[in-house]
Amino acid sequence: MGRGASATPGTARRRLAFAAALLVLAFAGSAGAATRILAVGDFGVGGESERATGAAMQAYEQKNPAAVLLTLGDNDYTKSPSAFARNWQEAFGWAGTAGVRVAGVLGNHDYAVDEGAYELATLGLPERRYRTLRAGPVALFLLDSNAIDGAQTAWLERALKASKAPWKIAVLHHPPYVCGLHSGDGDVQSRWAPLFERYGVRLVLSGHEHSYQRFLARRGVTYVVHGGGGAVLYLPRSCPDGYPARAAKRFGFGFLSVVAGEESLTVTALDRSGRRVDRVTLERLAPALARRAR
Repeated sequence: MGRGASATPGTARRRLAFAAALLVLAFAGSAGAATRILAVGDFGVGGESERATGAAMQAYEQKNPAAVLLTLGDNDYTKSPSAFARNWQEAFGWAGTAGVRVAGVLGNHDYAVDEGAYELATLGLPERRYRTLRAGPVALFLLDSNAIDGAQTAWLERALKASKAPWKIAVLHHPPYVCGLHSGDGDVQSRWAPLFERYGVRLVLSGHEHSYQRFLARRGVTYVVHGGGGAVLYLPRSCPDGYPARAAKRFGFGFLSVVAGEESLTVTALDRSGRRVDRVTLERLAPALARRAR
């Protein structure tokens, strides 16, 4: 066939089929891509400690791109809106440049000045203190554990029940289970933990306790606490009877990486050097088991 001749019908069909196959592979790769969320709690002390955590997370994110940077509360200990804005920019200003979305919750220290409204404004977050956020296959339920009331609890139940996300992650400052300077929050245990179990939450992330602690799943829910973002650390202590078994603990600074695919969710705790100190992988529940967990 000459250079200016048309392709035969059979050749044209083969070329179209090949192009279509390439498109299918491209879309399949995109659909199966994992979503990474970085999380840090109790970091807002300013100075070298906060900057060190921010730099560690930036270095990690450059090699492991993330969709969301999630704060677990106590984002500011200074009680100064101007200091908070400066400290955030110095430690985590890279997030905007890298295209990483910022989200999170408020802790008890954040409530000290205007219930943290200045933080929400600085970070460009909605004024509403509890809401949902979708990131890939993950639905994040961002909760305000400073104000556990009937309205928020009713909203949480409606939101959990309505969500069809493959993975549901609850995010709050005060953990229902932790063993150290603080104990687990009784209101979260009694009012929210049953909803987590009933409506298929697989992971609960919180801060408040200045260490890292991970608990084995209870009725399908894994609890991870990380308040080692920069404030003075607390030594983990023994847990009382009735708690889920504690699977890991660490006295040290660091942050979390959560990677969600369609079939698995992996939580990794890292220190400031980017070294892995703990990891757990959760698998999707079969439909029958998911219904039983409710």
